Amino acid sequence: MNTVVHVKGLRKSYGEVNAIDNVSFDMEENKIYGLLGRNGAGKTTIMHILTAQQFATEGELRLFGEHPFENDNVLSRVCFIKESQKYPDFFSVRDVLRTAASLYPNWDEAFAASLVEAFGLPYKRNMKKLSRGMLSAVGIIIGLASRAPLTIFDEPYLGLDAVARQLFYDQLLADYAEHPRTIILSTHLIDEVSMLLEHVLLIDRGMLLLDEDAESLRGRAYSVSGPSAAVEVFASGRTVIDRQALGGLVQLSILDDARYGHTGQDEAESLGLAVTPVSLQQLIVYCTRQQASNKKEANR
Repeated sequence: MNTVVHVKGLRKSYGEVNAIDNVSFDMEENKIYGLLGRNGAGKTTIMHILTAQQFATEGELRLFGEHPFENDNVLSRVCFIKESQKYPDFFSVRDVLRTAASLYPNWDEAFAASLVEAFGLPYKRNMKKLSRGMLSAVGIIIGLASRAPLTIFDEPYLGLDAVARQLFYDQLLADYAEHPRTIILSTHLIDEVSMLLEHVLLIDRGMLLLDEDAESLRGRAYSVSGPSAAVEVFASGRTVIDRQALGGLVQLSILDDARYGHTGQDEAESLGLAVTPVSLQQLIVYCTRQQASNKKEANR
């Protein structure tokens, strides 16, 4: 697999505050990545640095093997749809799409037209007269129809109802199957997109907490419940990411060590304990809480 994004030791500081703190990761071609984390975690800063809209304080950054800053060869292959994308007020939907067609070499006019119809957008209406959901739909259409080798969506669904969001997910997956490229989804609706993601990057307080294949991650996280003594014996030496107790019963959420495969769930069931899956969103919440707890302990 070719590396599309290479980041090593990335740091972005604002005075004494580290928005990004020594982050390193690689992204391969033709994969869907989830860039996940809470508001203020550093996700948008990373995306702005990747797309040459901000400078890193320290670190190494390469897109398609090259430095992205003032590099048309790189930036022409990148489409970044921001959370609150701005368009000229006097532009109509048609004007915006015509401009996008001139910017992206792989633009598919027929696909864009089909998406306009699917989302029910009015071609002639000025951008300033569009609803929040319609503005999001315009961004989604540009991101999908650009077919850019690196396409980044930052919270692309604002104002969209559940039906329109599902339309986006369905169209993304169908077009990705026919025209693979590297896609980054930054979103809070983790459960909605979890089955789309092939790889997960979790950012919290500017640090990279997880960088792992999504399927492997799903298999390693699970909850075990039963009599307290039996559950505690099973959990000894394992990574416990959440604990719930009620009387003599306890439920522990476990994250197995990747080095030892997914043997924990079989072992728990053989002991007569109840095993249930942990959703990707639950896992992200647990890991973020653990990071906050560890930071609090370190500051005491």
